[in-house]
Amino acid sequence: MLDPATIEAIADELLEAGRSRTPVPRLTARYPGMTVEDSYAVQQLWRRRNEAAGRRLVGRKIGLTSKAMQAATGITEPDYGAIFDDMVLETGCSVGWDRYTHPRVEVELAFVLKKDLAGPGCTIFDVLNATDYVVPALEILDSRIEMEGRTIVDTIADNAAMGAMVVGGRPVKPDAVDLRWVSAILYKNQTVEETGVAAGVLDHPANGVHWLANKIAAHGDGMKAGDIILAGSFTRPLWVYKGDTVHADYGPLGVVTCRFE
Repeated sequence: MLDPATIEAIADELLEAGRSRTPVPRLTARYPGMTVEDSYAVQQLWRRRNEAAGRRLVGRKIGLTSKAMQAATGITEPDYGAIFDDMVLETGCSVGWDRYTHPRVEVELAFVLKKDLAGPGCTIFDVLNATDYVVPALEILDSRIEMEGRTIVDTIADNAAMGAMVVGGRPVKPDAVDLRWVSAILYKNQTVEETGVAAGVLDHPANGVHWLANKIAAHGDGMKAGDIILAGSFTRPLWVYKGDTVHADYGPLGVVTCRFE
């Protein structure tokens, strides 16, 4: 376990990396004994620093929800990060590519809560009862830590690689469609790059949300009415570059688009 001074130094280093757009050297290379618990401690302090600077917490993201991504990182459970108000963008937006480091895009569903949600003992039924609507979204992944050789310990400390999200399409009530069978086709510059179905997220996208409620309950934390929860990707990350247009077609749930300038 890292000492509090080291955790504070790492959090401040990541804040500066976000401002300068210069990734820091991999944490696990510099702190070989760093644990997942250390990483969440860094993330929590990083979050508090951002809130003190005026950013407003509006939700959470859940990552590593697919078996393929868990196998690739050697971890058997998802991870999570914070979503601030300035991270939420609307479909059709132009995104400054230079605002992010190594940006990648994933296809997800977002849950918007109408009631507070907290563990322990939170179930999928509690999630569905607490959800106002579900809406298509793209997640833009960012990296404030160098990518080469990065592990789950690095990623969690880096706010689970959360950069921004783009919301669009048609919001639906959680019982209006079978959420397991929501599918999407992801295009880059009019070419199909990825396809996926939401059951790839822990068999049901709401499963990650109740996992999160129970996970953060151990720290006395919970989710609030109005929060937006990114439930996890059901496609692989898509690398994007300046000038690229991204278009995700969710069929009956509409489309989400953005362009990187």
